[in-house]
Amino acid sequence: MIDAVVFDVGGTILDESYEFASWADWLGVPRHTMSAVLGAVIARGLDFEETFRTFRPDFDLATERERRAVAGATESFGEKDLYPDARACLTALKEQGLLVGLAGNQPAYAETLLRDLDLPVDVIGTSDGWGATKPAPAFFEHVIRVGGGDASSILYVGDRPDNDVRPAVAAGLKTCLIRRGPWGHILDLPEVAAASLFRIAALDELPGLVARHNAAGG
Repeated sequence: MIDAVVFDVGGTILDESYEFASWADWLGVPRHTMSAVLGAVIARGLDFEETFRTFRPDFDLATERERRAVAGATESFGEKDLYPDARACLTALKEQGLLVGLAGNQPAYAETLLRDLDLPVDVIGTSDGWGATKPAPAFFEHVIRVGGGDASSILYVGDRPDNDVRPAVAAGLKTCLIRRGPWGHILDLPEVAAASLFRIAALDELPGLVARHNAAGG
């Protein structure tokens, strides 16, 4: 049975298009060029920060975030950045009596921004807040803890086969891979995708799949 559903944040419930566009503007790079380089970095299986180092070899994300904050260009997101199917999906799962959470690789301030969205979730966790970053096992230990303690009863939903599905499966969680965003469309790891309980193209599909899975006794 699935008792809890925990979602990745960026690329799963949040559309990161504006975020990458704002970074392109900050670095003085055409947005379409940034997108093309990001796609190449993903296809090669590299860390996404290599996208920025293509244009600025000494780029450090934490340092650059501080510079942006000083310049008044602090990263932010809001309702407009939610995928259109996110809120309804979270609501439908809550109505099934499930624990619903958000947990992703995000800076500490993202937790406040997520809470300000007033989403129908029970728990919110970030890599900065937990001191553990995906795909590290410690991150998924936190997911298991906030999800009720039984890994086999928790479904983790994410767009990345490398950072989301593979380590979640290794931690004993059930998984759902959503194919959207740059990682979902570019990074193809068939053997990892095959390990997912569900594979979907939109969050609209998920509540029905979970309900049918639980009705069948898990």
